[in-house]
Amino acid sequence: MQDCLFCKIIAKEIPAQIVYEDDRVLAFKDINPVAPVHVLIIPKKHISTLLDLHNEDAELIGHIFLTCAKLAKEMGLADNGFRVVSNCKEEGGQTVFHLHFHLLGGRPMEWPPG
Repeated sequence: MQDCLFCKIIAKEIPAQIVYEDDRVLAFKDINPVAPVHVLIIPKKHISTLLDLHNEDAELIGHIFLTCAKLAKEMGLADNGFRVVSNCKEEGGQTVFHLHFHLLGGRPMEWPPG
C-alpha cells in the first residue's frame, strides 16, 4: 500500500530499530514505548485491520504469534509475563492501518488496559 507507514518501514524507506525479520514478518521497537519492552510485530503482507483477515491468512497469524513468543523469550519476558495487543479501528485505538501486534513487557500490566 503506497501511503502506509508500516509498508514503508518494510520497504526500508523509513528507518526503524528492527529486532527480527523473516520472509513473512518484521518486528521493530515502537518509537513511543509504553513499557520497557515495546515491540511491534507486523506482517509484510498489507492487511489493514483484524477485520480484513481471511481464511488464507490463518498460517500467517499463527506465525505472528509464534514470533511474539520467540521474541518474548529472547527479550527476557518469559519468566514474569508480557502482553500482546492488537487494536482495531479508531475506537479500538488503531492509529496505523496496517495490522500489527504490540509485544509489551518489563513492567506489571494493569487491567482493564484503558
